[in-house]
Amino acid sequence: MDQAVGPHAALLRFEGVGKVFRTPHPLRVLEGIDLGVAEAEFASLLGPSGCGKSTLLNIAAGFELPSEGRALFRGESILRPGPERAVVFQEPALFPWLSVLDNITFSPRLAGRPRREYLPIAEEFVRLVGLAGFERHYPAELSGGMKQRVGIARVLIMEPTVLLMDEPFGALDSQTRSLMQELVLRLWEQFHQTVLFITHDVDEALLLSDTVHVMTARPGRIKQRLRIQLPRPRTVDLVTSAEFNDYKRELMTAIRDEALRSAGAGERGSEPAAP
Repeated sequence: MDQAVGPHAALLRFEGVGKVFRTPHPLRVLEGIDLGVAEAEFASLLGPSGCGKSTLLNIAAGFELPSEGRALFRGESILRPGPERAVVFQEPALFPWLSVLDNITFSPRLAGRPRREYLPIAEEFVRLVGLAGFERHYPAELSGGMKQRVGIARVLIMEPTVLLMDEPFGALDSQTRSLMQELVLRLWEQFHQTVLFITHDVDEALLLSDTVHVMTARPGRIKQRLRIQLPRPRTVDLVTSAEFNDYKRELMTAIRDEALRSAGAGERGSEPAAP
């Protein structure tokens, strides 16, 4: 069982999780995943394309059920989505007919919470994500980074216990991505949210995370767990430090090996996995 979560019991845990997609042909994407994320821990999943990172996150969210093993939140099996486990996707999928403020407040309004209760909180999140002055703008008037800021604020106002982030900055240019990483660092320092974060970017994983879990090529397994002992609070300047680059070399070696395996399997073609 995973010992990488530190002295506290895991808030989110995967025990022997495997996943086989059975249509049109059986395809095993995950196998024997044992992984724990402690309360207030920022954990990242890093691995080659197709290794099952998003599938594992979807299991944590309750969008998918494992074929083997189980996923648990506070010791209870995850069988369906729940507000305590909120997801930030690569595309924020905002409602185009709603303003920034109305997108952010959609969930509390849907839940019937009084406006006087949620509006001050929403306005504070608008300020925290750097969108003050854009409250009445619509998604079509926003840049990609601004839309993702709205998406993050829309999730945070729900006060989830666990934040599941599926390559949230993957579609952004490098400068905007750097700004979004700084935003996430500031928000984590303020709220100490429990986060499971998916990325292909080694620098991003190291900058943000307490723990990086490296996954193998498909079927995805946990190849390596690396505790990141870099001081907090962090800034993007950290990426130039010698300690950061020591971690980076270790992760790049592990990732390169799996990327080569994945590319080799693609060239040969892969046989369907046994159900």
